[in-house]
Amino acid sequence: MKPILIAPLCLTVLLGACADMGADVDPILDGAPSAQFQSDLAACRSLARSQSQLDHETMAAAAIGAGIGGILGEADEDGDALGGAMVGALTGAAAGASEASDTRKAIVLNCLRGRGHAVVN
Repeated sequence: MKPILIAPLCLTVLLGACADMGADVDPILDGAPSAQFQSDLAACRSLARSQSQLDHETMAAAAIGAGIGGILGEADEDGDALGGAMVGALTGAAAGASEASDTRKAIVLNCLRGRGHAVVN
């Protein structure tokens, strides 16, 4: 496989693996859940999943990581700018995906709070 194709393939696999991260949070409630809780939780999780994992911030993080990785790879004694760029892109995308996961978790928790549930975390 051509090295130039490895980074997009790895990025796709990484983001696919993270597709539901954050949305599957199990919230901690202050008190007993109401009868409506499970229905609201499913709706809030669905809302969080609808947020794109491959957003502008994730792509920007991947691009910045690729740039930094390329520069560091070129500066290395082996001079592997392409390898550095690929590693940097994957690292940046992973950081962006992690942030997207945190955002999804916050969406679920805030959605439940908005529906009247006493969510602690």
